[in-house]
Formats: sequence, C-alpha cells, structure tokens
Amino acid sequence: MNKYLKYLFIFTTPFLLISCFSNFLSDGAPKIFKKTFSRDAIPRKEPLSEYGNGDEKGHYEVRGKRYKVLSSSENYRERGIASWYGTKFHGRLTSNREIYNIYAMTAAHKSLPLPTYVKVTNTNNKKTVVVRVNDRGPFVDDRIIDLSYAAALKLDMVKNGTAPVIVETISEKTTSFVVSDNIQNNSFVQVGAFVEEENAYNYLELLKKNRFNSAFVKKEYNWMKPLTPSYLVQIGPIRNTKDYDKISNNLKKIGVYQTTLIQQ
Repeated sequence: MNKYLKYLFIFTTPFLLISCFSNFLSDGAPKIFKKTFSRDAIPRKEPLSEYGNGDEKGHYEVRGKRYKVLSSSENYRERGIASWYGTKFHGRLTSNREIYNIYAMTAAHKSLPLPTYVKVTNTNNKKTVVVRVNDRGPFVDDRIIDLSYAAALKLDMVKNGTAPVIVETISEKTTSFVVSDNIQNNSFVQVGAFVEEENAYNYLELLKKNRFNSAFVKKEYNWMKPLTPSYLVQIGPIRNTKDYDKISNNLKKIGVYQTTLIQQ
C-alpha cells in the first residue's frame, strides 16, 4: 500500500504553502473558464485537517515570521484586501495537502483553522461568494485572504487583482450554514493525483481490489503545462454527503486519509 500512497503528494514537498510566494512569481487566469465551477462552496461539518494547522500550539513559520492559527473560527469577521492565485498553482498541493483547483471555490488564509467556510463580500460592488479555506497565505502585509480564480471571478476582481472585502466565517450557528445532505451534480471524491499514468492506474487497480468499483482515472491538463497532463484518481459520482462520508470512512480502512470533494 505504501508504495502507492507516496505518489499522492508528488506535486510538491509536504506542507508546501503554495500561495505564499505568489507575490514574487507570475501567475494568471486560464484561457478557458469552466462555468460549472461558479457555484459557492457548500458549508458542511468537517474535522480539522491533519496538515496545515501548525504545531501543537497552532504556530507555524514562513520566511522567518511566526504565525498563529486561531483556536476557533466562531464569530470571525475581518475587513481588508483580497487577492487571488491562479494557473501557476493549479494542481499543486495546498497547505492541508489537498490539490489546488482554480475552478473550485477555495481560499488561503493566514490564521483560520483548516478547513473553514467563509463568506467574502466585495465592498466595491457588494458581490459575495462562499469559499472553503484549505490553504495558508497570502503572506503579504496588506492582504487578508487569497481567493481561487473562480471565487475572484465571481467577485469581479480578476482584472484588478485585488479588492476590498469583508470576510465572515460560516458555521452551524449561522443562518448561512447549509444543513442539507444534498451535493451538487457531477460530484466526485478525489483520492490521488499523479504525473505518471502508470502510477495512476496502479492505484486504481488497488482501489478496485478493495471494492471501490466506481473509481476511475481522469486525464487533466494544467494550463501552464499544456503538454504535461495530470492523472486524477476519483470515485463517483456521489449523490449526497452521506455517500461522501461512507466512501471516506472506507478509504481510511485501507490507509487513505486525504480526500477532496470535487465538482465537475
């Protein structure tokens, strides 16, 4: 099992903060936008990620500066500047070792626990979006949140690159929390991402042997490397959160703990 699991994180080294250097490196939008990814993230109860939440006291360090993860996201509200990160980081690991997808409604934040659901309001135009925070950053003094391309597009801030925003957490205690078990159509559980096609199919074979009969390999291209595909191993489609939880629990029995809900 271990020889296959080690390929789950081939895009980068462990705990790489993919958005933290975005202010130094060129980035951009995709040539084509998949409109099906323009739906808000659906808040649901989730445990804290094993990765990305700092040490036992919630501390972590970037570029010699120490940061502290909040013990709770309840009643969090902040005004500041939002930025976004795009194709340069598409397909790389986030801080909690999920795979960054420019078309998903996600974000990076320096101190909110991973994952946390937040509502972001562009105060210039009053447009809003709900995103799932699964990454760390932006490590720039005047910015409070780094949004995915899809989220930035919905807030109409792609062209300017930044926008003044209000960030508010969403929890079970707020009226915005979605209690429905329904999941958007064309949803899948992603369990791996590979550079080598052979490794993806070896992993698929392992899943099939463990009765994950709806598992398959999807070939996807990164806009920054159009000739170099990635091979995504997914299970589904799934209908609701109960399906997702059942699959996730069964995956844990064979040693797979990191999964991502993907809408296509």
